Amino acid sequence: MTSLILRFRWPMRGLMAMTLALVFALSSTISAFASVSLLQLSTDPYTNTTSQHATEVEPDTLSSGSTIVSAFQVGRFFDGGGSNIGFATSTNRGRTFTSGFLPSSTVFATPPGFYKRASDASVAFDAKHGVWLISWLGILSPSGPVDVLVSRSTDGGLSWSSPFVVNNDGHFNDKNWTVCDNTSSSPFFGNCYTEFDDNTLGDRVQMSTSSNGGVNWGPAQMTGNKAFGIGGQPLVQPDGTVIVPINGFTRFNFTVAAFVSKNGGASWGPTHRIAVVAFRHAAGGIRDSIPLPSAEIDASGKVYVVWQDCDFEPGCSASDLLFSTSTNGNVWSKGTRIPLDPIGSGVDHFIPGLAVDRSTSGSSAHLAVTFYYYPNANCTAATCQLNVGFSTSADGGASWTSNAQLAGPMTLSWLPNTTQGRMVADYLSTSFVGGPAFPAFAVASAPTSGGSDCQTATPHCNQAIFTVSGGLIVGVHGNPATDQTNTSSSDPDTSSSITDQ
Repeated sequence: MTSLILRFRWPMRGLMAMTLALVFALSSTISAFASVSLLQLSTDPYTNTTSQHATEVEPDTLSSGSTIVSAFQVGRFFDGGGSNIGFATSTNRGRTFTSGFLPSSTVFATPPGFYKRASDASVAFDAKHGVWLISWLGILSPSGPVDVLVSRSTDGGLSWSSPFVVNNDGHFNDKNWTVCDNTSSSPFFGNCYTEFDDNTLGDRVQMSTSSNGGVNWGPAQMTGNKAFGIGGQPLVQPDGTVIVPINGFTRFNFTVAAFVSKNGGASWGPTHRIAVVAFRHAAGGIRDSIPLPSAEIDASGKVYVVWQDCDFEPGCSASDLLFSTSTNGNVWSKGTRIPLDPIGSGVDHFIPGLAVDRSTSGSSAHLAVTFYYYPNANCTAATCQLNVGFSTSADGGASWTSNAQLAGPMTLSWLPNTTQGRMVADYLSTSFVGGPAFPAFAVASAPTSGGSDCQTATPHCNQAIFTVSGGLIVGVHGNPATDQTNTSSSDPDTSSSITDQ
């Protein structure tokens, strides 16, 4: 385990000047024209020749009290997964972080485990049992089987156990996500819930429940309508109701949908459609094959979900970020466009990571969303300029600040390659720790040697996980979010069989 704090400073919408320092510096309030100090949370230490180094991708985050934990893939393989799962933990509200890698996980870990690769990290905290969890996929081979696992920490996320099994039925399981019920008055206080999909069964949605801090997990259960989907993100309301927004499938479209349990995971209701997604692939061959939603919840139990969608752009020429809300998981507001950039600007937004300050609610809820974007949606693999952006809302999503740059531009050849394109993430994450929101995201620089292409320059790639020094401050003023798109309340999902490690 190592303690790692590296500071990078990127000018907003500016050139890619970068300053490296081995000291911590707390950033001032973020504004659209100020520079941002980035903290590098981890670096890929592995040297196996079968994957691309140094690469880190696809972070999740979660906070509780003064602690925030991030987890992510390290050493990305071309055909799925990474050499291990990395973590970075702060116990002092994001001022400093301790980083490391899961033990007894893959054959590359210390001590080694028996899985060939690891993927899809998700962070949860169980307040009743005082346990942090990282759920992840243990890959025995690129074609499966793939097991769903959790590693546990009882010391505040600073060290981790050998994995415990959520599901090892011999199927190709995918895109796990875990949450715990942390409301002491809830009848299901201390239950933890993991969603995943069974690709062997055509991406059938599955849920499993633990009541003892992630040590033992119940059998996988389907939704009430035996739905197919991927990328569900379960959330728990104060009364113990579990709401799971997810990317669903119809015969011809992706949807955003949700399903509910009111009995502590004993059974799950059918999926209800939030929206049909007008989906376009971002240019340049970047990996964004599925519009995975990002979901969060406020203090009152209101759920917010954000996804990428091109419905408002003429000719589906670029993607915006849309959001919807619900208080019960069955009835949802119409999809509303977050006005990051003007309609018709040609700016393409994708892979969002939403945060909601859980000490706020309703019309005073504080929201922050981090995402990737191209300033020019009509670019090529050689010309696309990849940036990290963010926006905040201080009024529950009624208005948002304009798109502001956190990092970039990045050239796509700097990113590790996969069977589905150049990769920074399938999902991102942002979490509030007190007032500020801390995102986690992958930033790539040119390979240190061996040419300009990360895939051929390995082990000299240069992609790592970063956050923002001091976090993001929620803006007071923003642009009104008034555009809407049509939705419906229910949807018969059908199988689409998508693998997305």
